[in-house]
Amino acid sequence: MSDADKELIKKLKKKLKVQEQKNAEIRDHMAAERTIFANERTLMAYLRTAMTISVGGFVAIKLSDDLYLEIIGVILIPIGIILGVYSFIRYRHKQRIIENHHQGYCPTSHEHERAHDDLLQPGENGKQPST
Repeated sequence: MSDADKELIKKLKKKLKVQEQKNAEIRDHMAAERTIFANERTLMAYLRTAMTISVGGFVAIKLSDDLYLEIIGVILIPIGIILGVYSFIRYRHKQRIIENHHQGYCPTSHEHERAHDDLLQPGENGKQPST
């Protein structure tokens, strides 16, 4: 194997290593985005459940003539409201953890740094960063 071939192989390995680093950073960025979306889906599931419990309590009060159903309805409405408040508090707590993790991240490539900065500042497409 000639010196030119060895040099070419060395350059290709270096380019491959740089590309692998960029790919790892892109995977990290996408994982962070998936985490944000998962947090939002969890909030929506909590709110859907809270609303269902509250509406069930309301229906139990309005459509029943039995005392025990009215009591169940009176119990279910505050439980639904409390669950809704809890879900929002939980969402904000998790969102702050995600944001703090994002701010502490130090990108190693220029492409990933640009992508990371776009998350923290409004993009050209009009999307606001999540708060």
